[in-house]
Amino acid sequence: MSSTSWISRLSRHPLRRAALPAIALGIVALQPVIAVPSAWAQDDKMTPIAIPAQPDAIPLNTGPLPGATNKESWHSQYGSVFARNVTEATLTPFLPDPAKANGTAVVVTPGGGFRTLSMENEGWDVARALAAKGVAAFVLKYRLNQTPAGMPAFERSMAEMFSGVARRPRMDPERAMEDIAPQIADARAAFALIRSRAAEWHVDPQRIGMVGFSAGAMLTLATALKGQDAKPAFIGDIYGPLSPVTVPADAPPMFVALAADDPFFANGGFGLIDSWKKAGKPVEFHLYEQGGHGFGMYQKSTTSTGWFDAFTRWMDMHGWLKPKG
Repeated sequence: MSSTSWISRLSRHPLRRAALPAIALGIVALQPVIAVPSAWAQDDKMTPIAIPAQPDAIPLNTGPLPGATNKESWHSQYGSVFARNVTEATLTPFLPDPAKANGTAVVVTPGGGFRTLSMENEGWDVARALAAKGVAAFVLKYRLNQTPAGMPAFERSMAEMFSGVARRPRMDPERAMEDIAPQIADARAAFALIRSRAAEWHVDPQRIGMVGFSAGAMLTLATALKGQDAKPAFIGDIYGPLSPVTVPADAPPMFVALAADDPFFANGGFGLIDSWKKAGKPVEFHLYEQGGHGFGMYQKSTTSTGWFDAFTRWMDMHGWLKPKG
């Protein structure tokens, strides 16, 4: 099946209004699905692009991805840009105007099924918006599972996954965390780097949170549960899986946003929310009527576009947008 034919079929799928404006499926066995929202159909073609200049990206020194042979590459789609075959992790700071800085920091983890990263819609755009609120934001480009080097083969691999040829993903988040040890190591290194340069970046080491999207939401949750010394002060889970988990005694406050028409995670219950509540930990949950999966910072006509304002109001309620003391 050609990439054009399977993309066309997806754009006519009954789930199209709830579909992804990105390569998504943020669960960990890491077989993403590409679904195409009709609003972005004119931009659905994946076009290879040169790796953007990233002069501010800081290597995290977690080492190359074991066994990786394909080099990092980038492509454009839906008017945005994506990375894949990331073999060495980096962290890119987006620092606020010093006059507005409040001492809070957030590690931003884009989604993409652990095979791509939505670097613009779920990374840079989020970080810029946080910096405008006085928050020091850091986009984590974490290591990814390898995909075919060439774009045609990559597109074919996506088609195979969608048609059910490839292995289906796990749905148990705690078991799935076993599969993302390299990515958890990248997140831990990101927290360590920010804390080591906290004075330089005007960050309070005790006020570093984390927000993730889809697969990035899974990594965010894994960092809070299994990240050992990382310990986010708060977390944002944006359209990640909501299966129940064992909540540790030091679990942070959590903000969750999901669309009721999300084709992947809207019909599996809200066990994660229940787990946090039963553990007596602060949790705020926004279930939007429409928005699908992968809405990120795209401006849509649905109320899901308001998730960022809700998230920062929640941060402000907890005092994280106010200078400490």
